[in-house]
Amino acid sequence: MIPEGSLLAAHDLRKTYGATPALDGASFSVHPGEVVAVMGPSGSGKSTLLHCLAGIITPDSGTITYAGRELSAMSDAERSALRRSDFGFVFQFGQLVPELTCVENVALPLRLNGVKRKAAERTAREWMERLEVEDTAGKRPGEVSGGQGQRVAVARALAASPKVIFADEPTGALDSLNGERVMELLTEAARSSNVAVVLVTHEARVAAYSDRDVTVRDGRARDLEHAV
Repeated sequence: MIPEGSLLAAHDLRKTYGATPALDGASFSVHPGEVVAVMGPSGSGKSTLLHCLAGIITPDSGTITYAGRELSAMSDAERSALRRSDFGFVFQFGQLVPELTCVENVALPLRLNGVKRKAAERTAREWMERLEVEDTAGKRPGEVSGGQGQRVAVARALAASPKVIFADEPTGALDSLNGERVMELLTEAARSSNVAVVLVTHEARVAAYSDRDVTVRDGRARDLEHAV
């Protein structure tokens, strides 16, 4: 059953690696503009849930629906296109391309979608200004601090105007001050643009920036505010 008004919803997901169940009947939903924190101990299945929701891996069973479409009914090419156009990603270590400048990194999703370089970099600079890292535009990732690099990664995730951002431990490599600033900027930008955020974290201070929490334990998801 898909919760009314949800943008992305999963029902009864199961995924096993060998004899080890990573997901064992997990369900989840997120609405446009909503920030949902997926919490749980290491090995609980929260990252597997995120990768299934993003169409990176395919669950053994269960359904995932995005904007009224079933992900399993899409071809690999359609899911890849969806990740370029509708989904944005922020990872623990940023995963910026070291050979590119920061502005080229932020513009990369737009360039992959066929946007001309000047237009893509203009949009990239606008997001970099919004994320307070416009002064890093001409630098390469190795020349900026961890906090700056992660804000560049957030700008990259937002540049292509996604509908959903998947953030996997986005502050895990940062000190508390930089981590809080990244979360402030990420959630503020997402909510103002009506972008949903699926935030995987094990830190309560990071989850505090979300609208609600979903706990994953032993491959099952439990919504802390209402049934999912």
